[in-house]
Amino acid sequence: MPKLFKRYQERILIRVLLMFLTLSLASFLLVKGWYERLALLLPIIIVQLVDFYNFHRKAQQEVEQFVESIHYRDFSRYFDVKEAPLELQSLRQGFNEINSTFKLMGREKETQYQYLQKILELVNTGILSYENKTGEIGWMNESFKNMLGVPYLKTIGSLERRDANLYQEILALRPGESKIVSLTKDKNVYKALMAATAFQTDGRVYKLVAFQDVNEALDETEAKAWQRLLSVMTHEIMNSVAPISSLAETMLYRLQESAKLLEGQPGALEDLELGIGTIRRRSEGLLKFAETYRNLNKITTLNLKRVYARDLFETLHVLMEPTLEQKNIEMDILLIDTDLSLEADTNLIEQVLINLVVNAIDAVKERAEPSITLSAYAGSNGRAIIKVSDNGMGMSPEVMDNIFIPFFSTKKTGSGIGLSLCKQILLLHKGNIQVQSAEGVGSSFLLHF
Repeated sequence: MPKLFKRYQERILIRVLLMFLTLSLASFLLVKGWYERLALLLPIIIVQLVDFYNFHRKAQQEVEQFVESIHYRDFSRYFDVKEAPLELQSLRQGFNEINSTFKLMGREKETQYQYLQKILELVNTGILSYENKTGEIGWMNESFKNMLGVPYLKTIGSLERRDANLYQEILALRPGESKIVSLTKDKNVYKALMAATAFQTDGRVYKLVAFQDVNEALDETEAKAWQRLLSVMTHEIMNSVAPISSLAETMLYRLQESAKLLEGQPGALEDLELGIGTIRRRSEGLLKFAETYRNLNKITTLNLKRVYARDLFETLHVLMEPTLEQKNIEMDILLIDTDLSLEADTNLIEQVLINLVVNAIDAVKERAEPSITLSAYAGSNGRAIIKVSDNGMGMSPEVMDNIFIPFFSTKKTGSGIGLSLCKQILLLHKGNIQVQSAEGVGSSFLLHF
């Protein structure tokens, strides 16, 4: 490249030297008064001036065209060297080499961008960036779009109309901080870890926010924590209550044998029998209580096999039909794809569905036209989803947040382990259970496999 422009400079220098020599000679002739000879030299001077002017004008035009191509980033433009005047060939060749360099740099940059984009599209982390000052969205990947069900956002302010709480959380999150937030998609609520950072480019400050779905990890951690708690609790209860129950039974037996010694004290025997009997009954009740909650820890392995959703629904319908007819409840089954299947432990999934339908029956008991709907379909990821819906009284947000916690129940006689057990079974299937509900409208439970 330096050689090319050096040759260009040499051509200018040669023209300048020739013009200097010609003008010097003209000055000498003028001083000597040799006007006839000077007249012969004038055409040469004029030709040199015109040539120098044309040379400069052509060079300027070439530079203007080159600058224009740079301005519009048209690095594909080619300057014809062979057809150019001899004095401009080196200049055009230099322009072509500069364009080739820019073109190569552009390809490398585009390749790096494509690599980065493909990598960010493959990760499960949702990524969003926007300019702090204007709120204009710089970039967001497919994972973020899928997480929120948002196909397009022009500015970060557009998110406020879709999810006002998330919008405020993003604005409040400072670079370097992270926070667990609730995301809503298709009326389903799940947890995500949100982290933020900031960067500056071209004098503009951007905020980049990443969203990592931690719902499954939190559910698994929560389930393990409850299992450990239940294991310790049932162990301690049974170890403490079993001796009490046995001792109470022994005391009652010995008391009955010694009844003749207490015949002179009316009512004493009855009081003792009543007290000891009460201790035994309460002890047995506590043992039964602990044994019931121990069921939460018994399910650890699965007998997986391919099962059709239609077979699950048919079994459930046959089992629940007498109860539904007795209570005058209509149950609809919606199954568009009759060949929809899933990998599951049939016995456990049937138990989950029975539990959900029994809960639905209780939820619609005060409705004039009670109805329950069973449906199954393939989700956006191609995996099966089973849905149990009812037109009952629905649930408040507070109840929805707690219904999967062991021991929590809205029923007076409920044990509070039914839905907890359902969730544990779905987690063992590497799936999840979600609830959608509106007070006065009804509820839906979705089983994701």
